[in-house]
Amino acid sequence: MDTFTYRPVSMNDKKNLLEIEEHMYILDDVKKPNVFRNMFPYSEVPKIPFNDRIVPHDMPKDIWITDTTFRDGQQSRAPYSTEQIVTIYEYLHRLGGENGMIRASEFFLYSKKDRDAVYKCMEKGYRFPEVTSWIRANNEDFKLVKEIGMKETGILVSCSDYHIFMKLKMTRRQAMEHYLGVVRSCLEEGISPRCHLEDITRADIYGYVVPFCLELMKLMKEYRIPVKVRACDTMGYGVNYPGAVIPRSVPGIIYALHTHAGVPHEMLEWHGHNDFYKAVVNSSTAWLYGCCGVNTSLFGIGERTGNTPLEAMVFEYAQLRGSLNGMEPQVITELAEYYEKEIGYQIPPRTPFVGKNFNVTRAGIHADGLLKNEEIYNIFDTEKFLNRPVLCAVSNTSGLAGIAHWINTYFSLPQEKKLDKNCALVHEVKKWVDAEYAGGRVTVLTDEELLQVIRNAEEKLGTEFLDCGKCQRG
Repeated sequence: MDTFTYRPVSMNDKKNLLEIEEHMYILDDVKKPNVFRNMFPYSEVPKIPFNDRIVPHDMPKDIWITDTTFRDGQQSRAPYSTEQIVTIYEYLHRLGGENGMIRASEFFLYSKKDRDAVYKCMEKGYRFPEVTSWIRANNEDFKLVKEIGMKETGILVSCSDYHIFMKLKMTRRQAMEHYLGVVRSCLEEGISPRCHLEDITRADIYGYVVPFCLELMKLMKEYRIPVKVRACDTMGYGVNYPGAVIPRSVPGIIYALHTHAGVPHEMLEWHGHNDFYKAVVNSSTAWLYGCCGVNTSLFGIGERTGNTPLEAMVFEYAQLRGSLNGMEPQVITELAEYYEKEIGYQIPPRTPFVGKNFNVTRAGIHADGLLKNEEIYNIFDTEKFLNRPVLCAVSNTSGLAGIAHWINTYFSLPQEKKLDKNCALVHEVKKWVDAEYAGGRVTVLTDEELLQVIRNAEEKLGTEFLDCGKCQRG
């Protein structure tokens, strides 16, 4: 007699394949924490083991960006003023474009300043970015959400045994029941919860995370209110390598949440940190394997090494999808200028897309090629997409034309005011440049040096060739 219990076989209408139903994943309520000491020895550099289990790409039809500039972004810098938050929110609305590619922005609710900013941003009446909040998993924080009348709130639901056992001093079952109680309270009030699975890249994916998310999906079905799941790579341990072992595998995590926990693509979101320089690639990987949303912060400003930079994901989207889908990337440059001039934040000069030197060519041989055709050494038409024309740094190989090009580009001079190589000012600057290199200099000249030389040349010639007060970069 056949004593085996066979699982049912059914047709997957999306893949047109017969599949065997996966077994149910039940909470493994362990007595001692599983801290994956084989991967995270602490006294050694973390390990990246492989088991060569490959999961398929599963990019959703629609993908988007969300923002945590006013939440995680405020945890590592001086708080923004109410006015600054509202101004940045306006920029985010413009950057996201007509299709609302920046879907949501999350706010703290704890200070009067933050609550005032929430009210003022909500008064704008924009559909996107939706104003959302973030709270800890307790009823006192939940009262703030109800008082303001928010439609959605993030809830911190730490999911690794590091947090459950060592920080919360709970068992897995106690933590799950506590979290589910707060989520249910949200749903009872008609508020959509966004569950932040903190430290997921050190969590027991099938012993805790999947069983917990299965319960969340039951609540979503019961209340018919969206329950979002944010996978938080809190320590930046995630890797995008095919065949890497969970919980470090980003593809493996997303596959488990969607396929085994049943979380719909549009309810999935990735939140990455940059501790191992992988924030951007892990976010893109999350898109590729089934996340609709990736959570970001302007210029990557966030706790410790920071979050996934929002501006990076704008261009990741364009590269993956072939268009910007209505986003206005020129706003990125406006935001960078606002941060530096109004907020006083100095963006590291080599930061991609926004740093002072990101599209500046300094090597003499590169400058020669750039002057002949900027496509040779510029990543794309940075003037078109970022209002940042490519800049050629001045060296001993620049010549009169190179110096004139630097002046015209640096000061964004209109066509009628552009200097040519026969200009007396250009000749004066070249004399100084030649003298520098004749004296043994081998490095390129800095912007600060050139600006001082230009000022000195203007004084010597007794003529103001540049009206810096009217120049965009003067």
